[in-house]
Amino acid sequence: MTTRIGTKQRKTRHKYTQHYRQKGKVPLSQYFQELKPGEKVNLKVNPGIQKGRFFPRFHGLTGTVTGQKGSCYQVKIKDGNKEKVLYIHPIHLKKA
Repeated sequence: MTTRIGTKQRKTRHKYTQHYRQKGKVPLSQYFQELKPGEKVNLKVNPGIQKGRFFPRFHGLTGTVTGQKGSCYQVKIKDGNKEKVLYIHPIHLKKA
Protein backbone atom coordinates (compact mmCIF):
# COMPACT_ATOMS: atom_id res chain seq x y z
CA MET A 1 0.00 0.00 0.00
CA THR A 2 1.12 3.52 -0.66
CA THR A 3 0.72 6.46 1.67
CA ARG A 4 -1.94 9.06 1.05
CA ILE A 5 -0.62 12.20 -0.61
CA GLY A 6 -2.12 15.46 0.53
CA THR A 7 -4.78 16.39 3.05
CA LYS A 8 -8.52 15.92 3.19
CA GLN A 9 -9.04 19.29 1.46
CA ARG A 10 -7.14 18.07 -1.61
CA LYS A 11 -8.81 18.60 -5.02
CA THR A 12 -11.43 21.00 -3.69
CA ARG A 13 -10.27 24.19 -5.46
CA HIS A 14 -13.32 24.43 -7.71
CA LYS A 15 -15.76 22.57 -5.47
CA TYR A 16 -15.46 25.10 -2.64
CA THR A 17 -15.21 28.33 -4.66
CA GLN A 18 -17.85 30.96 -3.97
CA HIS A 19 -19.52 33.33 -6.39
CA TYR A 20 -17.83 36.71 -6.28
CA ARG A 21 -20.96 38.32 -4.78
CA GLN A 22 -20.96 35.89 -1.81
CA LYS A 23 -17.32 36.48 -0.84
CA GLY A 24 -16.45 38.61 2.16
CA LYS A 25 -18.13 38.75 5.55
CA VAL A 26 -19.88 35.71 6.95
CA PRO A 27 -23.57 36.27 7.76
CA LEU A 28 -23.92 36.00 11.54
CA SER A 29 -27.53 34.81 11.29
CA GLN A 30 -26.27 31.75 9.42
CA TYR A 31 -23.33 31.28 11.80
CA PHE A 32 -25.61 31.17 14.87
CA GLN A 33 -28.67 29.49 13.31
CA GLU A 34 -30.63 27.09 15.50
CA LEU A 35 -31.75 23.72 14.17
CA LYS A 36 -34.13 21.22 15.74
CA PRO A 37 -33.75 17.42 15.75
CA GLY A 38 -35.54 15.86 12.80
CA GLU A 39 -34.98 18.81 10.45
CA LYS A 40 -33.64 18.12 6.95
CA VAL A 41 -30.50 20.08 6.04
CA ASN A 42 -28.31 20.45 2.94
CA LEU A 43 -24.56 20.10 3.43
CA LYS A 44 -22.66 22.91 1.70
CA VAL A 45 -19.21 23.97 2.86
CA ASN A 46 -18.59 27.67 3.45
CA PRO A 47 -14.93 27.95 2.40
CA GLY A 48 -14.32 31.00 4.59
CA ILE A 49 -14.74 28.98 7.82
CA GLN A 50 -12.60 25.92 8.56
CA LYS A 51 -14.23 25.01 11.88
CA GLY A 52 -16.66 22.09 11.75
CA ARG A 53 -16.09 21.12 8.13
CA PHE A 54 -16.89 17.66 6.81
CA PHE A 55 -15.17 15.43 4.26
CA PRO A 56 -15.52 16.78 0.68
CA ARG A 57 -17.30 13.63 -0.54
CA PHE A 58 -20.41 14.66 1.42
CA HIS A 59 -20.61 18.16 -0.12
CA GLY A 60 -24.08 18.62 -1.64
CA LEU A 61 -25.82 15.80 0.24
CA THR A 62 -28.95 16.10 2.39
CA GLY A 63 -29.09 14.79 5.95
CA THR A 64 -31.20 14.85 9.10
CA VAL A 65 -30.26 16.66 12.31
CA THR A 66 -30.27 14.17 15.20
CA GLY A 67 -28.69 16.17 18.01
CA GLN A 68 -26.14 18.73 19.09
CA LYS A 69 -22.60 18.51 20.46
CA GLY A 70 -21.21 21.81 21.62
CA SER A 71 -21.74 24.39 18.89
CA CYS A 72 -21.91 21.72 16.14
CA TYR A 73 -24.88 19.63 15.07
CA GLN A 74 -25.00 15.86 14.72
CA VAL A 75 -26.23 15.06 11.20
CA LYS A 76 -27.09 11.59 9.94
CA ILE A 77 -26.52 10.98 6.22
CA LYS A 78 -26.68 7.99 3.94
CA ASP A 79 -23.45 7.16 2.07
CA GLY A 80 -24.30 4.33 -0.29
CA ASN A 81 -25.94 1.68 1.90
CA LYS A 82 -24.36 2.90 5.14
CA GLU A 83 -25.72 5.50 7.52
CA LYS A 84 -23.05 7.85 8.82
CA VAL A 85 -23.01 10.47 11.57
CA LEU A 86 -21.20 13.76 11.02
CA TYR A 87 -20.62 16.65 13.42
CA ILE A 88 -20.98 19.87 11.43
CA HIS A 89 -20.89 23.56 12.32
CA PRO A 90 -24.15 25.37 11.42
CA ILE A 91 -22.37 27.68 8.92
CA HIS A 92 -22.06 24.65 6.62
CA LEU A 93 -25.75 23.69 6.90
CA LYS A 94 -28.76 25.06 5.00
CA LYS A 95 -32.35 24.17 5.87
CA ALA A 96 -33.91 22.02 3.14
